[in-house]
Amino acid sequence: MSLQTHLTQLARKHEALEREIHDAKHSPSANDLRIAELKRKKLLLKDEMNRLRNDTDSVH
Repeated sequence: MSLQTHLTQLARKHEALEREIHDAKHSPSANDLRIAELKRKKLLLKDEMNRLRNDTDSVH
């Protein structure tokens, strides 16, 4: 899998988590622990995408 493909997949997961967080926040049965876990996963994805981009930039 190419780096660009991997970054695209990570970005899609990031967007899906954003939608899931939005839906959870607007749900009458919103669970704060669940929302916090989703935010943590989203942040980890963002960090991984940034790391991969930075690694690529340092190679070029």
